[in-house]
Amino acid sequence: MKSIRIRLLVAAMAVVFAATVAKSQSADTQAAAMHHHEFGFGDHMMGFFADYLNLSDAQQTQMKAVIAKEHATLKPLVQQLHQTHQQLRQYEEGAYDEAKAVAAQESQTVTELTVQKTRIHSELFQMLTPDQQAKMKEFEARHEARMQKRMSQAPSGPPEE
Repeated sequence: MKSIRIRLLVAAMAVVFAATVAKSQSADTQAAAMHHHEFGFGDHMMGFFADYLNLSDAQQTQMKAVIAKEHATLKPLVQQLHQTHQQLRQYEEGAYDEAKAVAAQESQTVTELTVQKTRIHSELFQMLTPDQQAKMKEFEARHEARMQKRMSQAPSGPPEE
């Protein structure tokens, strides 16, 4: 279970890098806003990890190149996920049987997106020095501990009226 959570965090980091590159390469303000919306992160996250891990200029350049290369893989998956989500919203008022098929499609897309993000994160993780890798693992462990604490403090049932 722990390795899945670490992989998801690593995938999120890959998305951060992807969003940063996508946004930095876009000259059109509206297109940049769309990239920011698609991936849900901004330049501040790339800067955070660059500072936190003390990434060299060469490492940042390599990582940005990987993210730029992988953007073409992630973009259609994100668009497809957005599309199925919009379709599911149409079925909220009925048509349950039709919604099941769309939900299954959305599930497949989420799975593929998670696999791709994990693969990208693995590639990015390999670019880190052993010290940076250790620091990243420590960061992920602290993040996981905070998430576990929040989950244990969350109400166990639906709110009472």
